Amino acid sequence: MTLIDIQSLGVTLGETLFTDLTLTIAKGDRIGLVAANGRGKSTLLGCIAGSIDPTQGEITRGRGLRIGHVGQHPMPGDFDLTLRDRVLHALPPDRAGEEAWRADVVLDDLQVPEELHHRRLSELSGGWQRTAMLAAAWVAEPDLLLLDEPTNHLDLHRIGLLQGWLAALPRSVPIVVTSHDRAFLDAVTNRTLFLRASDSRSFALPYTRARAALEESDAADARRFANDLNKANQLRRQAAKLKNIGINSGSDLLITKTKQLGARADRIEAAARPAHAERTAGEIRLAGSGSHARALVALEEVEVTTPDGRPLYRTGRMWIAPGDRVVLLGGNGTGKTQLVRLIHAATSEDIAGIRCASSIGLGYSDQHLSQLSPADTPMTAITARFDVGDSRARAMLAGAGVDIRLQDTKIAALSGGQRARLAMLILRLQQPNFYLLDEPTNHLDIDGQEALEEELARQDAACLLVSHDRQFLRAVGTRFWQITGRRLVEVDDPKRFLAGELAP
Repeated sequence: MTLIDIQSLGVTLGETLFTDLTLTIAKGDRIGLVAANGRGKSTLLGCIAGSIDPTQGEITRGRGLRIGHVGQHPMPGDFDLTLRDRVLHALPPDRAGEEAWRADVVLDDLQVPEELHHRRLSELSGGWQRTAMLAAAWVAEPDLLLLDEPTNHLDLHRIGLLQGWLAALPRSVPIVVTSHDRAFLDAVTNRTLFLRASDSRSFALPYTRARAALEESDAADARRFANDLNKANQLRRQAAKLKNIGINSGSDLLITKTKQLGARADRIEAAARPAHAERTAGEIRLAGSGSHARALVALEEVEVTTPDGRPLYRTGRMWIAPGDRVVLLGGNGTGKTQLVRLIHAATSEDIAGIRCASSIGLGYSDQHLSQLSPADTPMTAITARFDVGDSRARAMLAGAGVDIRLQDTKIAALSGGQRARLAMLILRLQQPNFYLLDEPTNHLDIDGQEALEEELARQDAACLLVSHDRQFLRAVGTRFWQITGRRLVEVDDPKRFLAGELAP
């Protein structure tokens, strides 16, 4: 049964995000929505939810259809609410009193600890804020669920729980989900829509298999386009020969035939459709400056604590040598970011138990991209720190995926993906030999993640990174440290942790 029927939909906001999109959403559909950053995924979800008006086309919704929409960020007024009250506010006012039990049920289903129910959202981590938004979207049991980057800020354990929760929802409830987590898309979807400015493609397959089908389809389009152009060129060559013969012989028949061949060539060229060329979001290229130190960072029984001083774990004796790509594993709240911050501080000041080589050149990026000043523009962020000149700075920004129109815009106005690419460009220009990366893929699209994977694997520079993207950490990591209880231990393989066999 079709719940949503989308016909010839298009949205133009300064530039065309997508046109002529046709899609149906029926019961049982679990649709993964894939596109590069800034290409219209959130806009399409807003159109389906009814909060954004399309530029063209129509959306027909089933009578009385109730839609649950989880955006990427809480609304400003949400932060003063407790987690439970945020969920209750999603119920109609006439039901919130008598059906308050629904909030408790959905929070229990999502395994939210009871001690968090009455904490304000402003006091909670991004992961718990997203969980509250998800619970609020589901508490009234909508007929359709729209999820915009639901895994952002969730640790691996919570991502696994989210996958299980989505699998347990009634199959009659369709889901449309955007995500840059490829393993998550493979686990929760049965259809994939690749959103494009034109000629969007849909496949009745989860992400990895759908992408292979898309690449095959695009390759076939490229071959067809080349063949069509070749036919048109052959006809024009024949027409040119006949024209010369016709002029020399004075044959009107040959002149007419020449015009017919030219007209056929024009029709073939006009009908030929070039293969899709993705408007790349720019390459991410990192460059290490190299180091001959035996150990860039050494840890000697460092005590890691919460910001208010409560002990979390001790590191034991650990080290990171040139070329090591160490992935730090652990659940939310276990202290991964705290260790990253300690090592960051130790590169410029004395921290007990942490030794950094004198040759260390640090490249640092945290999960909130706080190393970027919101008041700067991308241009000032580059030209104030690096002696590259205005013209080269603009070229580098464009190559990194920051459009020329955005280069003099305040960083605060950029999307998360655009800020992430700017942060990666700054890292590149610093030429570090040691990267400290806390959730570097949080806002990167799939193309950006794959480019970063390739660059990190190619460089000799060492890194310590935190990531909840399973495919990314498998591709990048050469060593794995896991926070287990009160200790930091090295594990040979992350498989058991990723499968949920080891406690986070």
